[in-house]
Amino acid sequence: MGDLSLFLEDHHEMMRDMVREFAEAEIAPVAAQYDESEDFPWDNGKKMSEIGLFGIPFEEEYGGADMDLLAAVIAVEELARVDASHSIMVGAHTSLACTPIHRWGTEEQKRRFLKPLASGQVLGGFGLTEPGSGSDSGAMRTSAVKKGDRWILNGQKTWITHGGVGEIFMVGAVTSPEKGSRGITAFLMTKESCELEEAKRVGFGHSDDLEPMPGFTVGKKLRKLGWNASDTRELIFEDVEVPEENVLGEIDRGFPVFLDTLDGGRVGIAAHAIGIAQGALEQTIRYTGERKQFNKKIHEFQGVQFMLAEAQTRIHAARVMTYHAARLRMDGKPHKQEAAMAKYFASEAAMDTTIMAVQLHGGYGYSREYPVERMMRDAKITEIGEGTTEILKIVISREMLKAYGEVT
Repeated sequence: MGDLSLFLEDHHEMMRDMVREFAEAEIAPVAAQYDESEDFPWDNGKKMSEIGLFGIPFEEEYGGADMDLLAAVIAVEELARVDASHSIMVGAHTSLACTPIHRWGTEEQKRRFLKPLASGQVLGGFGLTEPGSGSDSGAMRTSAVKKGDRWILNGQKTWITHGGVGEIFMVGAVTSPEKGSRGITAFLMTKESCELEEAKRVGFGHSDDLEPMPGFTVGKKLRKLGWNASDTRELIFEDVEVPEENVLGEIDRGFPVFLDTLDGGRVGIAAHAIGIAQGALEQTIRYTGERKQFNKKIHEFQGVQFMLAEAQTRIHAARVMTYHAARLRMDGKPHKQEAAMAKYFASEAAMDTTIMAVQLHGGYGYSREYPVERMMRDAKITEIGEGTTEILKIVISREMLKAYGEVT
């Protein structure tokens, strides 16, 4: 992996060892099965909850493990090294559901919503993307109209991780249409898990203390190229009454909340990408060391060694960039450009590494007999989620030009 002691402390190494052992023992044996069935891994979710993976960077008083963002990044990386459908369960929950409440919520909101999330009692999600507004989140159509002491929400979200199984969501809605992106507000909303029987069976994913909001329902489950065991669905709002105390941050000031959440989410997606790439590289090193062609181990051919060396170098560079971005965010320093660069670089490295892994596995790489086929499918979404590669290049260039005084 390379020496990363500059970034790491003892608790980070302990987290890596614990999660790697868990992933190898509990996830690796069933990852292919879940990918094939596309069922949500409730049993493993319960186990991850029991070892405290859903609240790593949050204080104990809110149900967390009282560690930091870098520890959460490492946990996501180690889970993704084995299976990204499991890593996204922790990653999306931490960065998209818990973190905005932790950073922007009132004390009452933290105790009411963050505690059941960080303790791993229930799962959460982030309702931003809509059918007609993907990268252009400022063009959202979900609306919120004030009526007495409540807001009435109407609209639809899509591509929502934990959309069905989650119970607490941060949702964006337009409260002042005439202001454009400066007229969007963030709301905290609740519903029941759509797989309530499974949640009750394992004792994870549901809280009787959370009151479902009438009119807040789940749309269709989306079938995907990868991350097949991750629950991705539509959210539908039909005259949903949301109390004033569920506003996260200030009225018409939701967009900064979303942008901040996306900055943190990009660090998280970079961690997924690094884990996927690392897992694919390790599988390939193992395979090319066992299989022979022309009386030589495959990785004894210089051309293959060059491919492996390039992958190792890019993964190490991506890891350094991601840990650096995480450290900046932890220290409260500007990190928009660093998060975008880390996510962009790591996702490209993951896609290229998994393609190489499939290629070096030959025909077996194209079969489901080896995990690199799944890893290649899982890698693709890291180039899309939390900002496409193209959007990230815009973010990076804007921040760069600001630094040179070329734009304001």
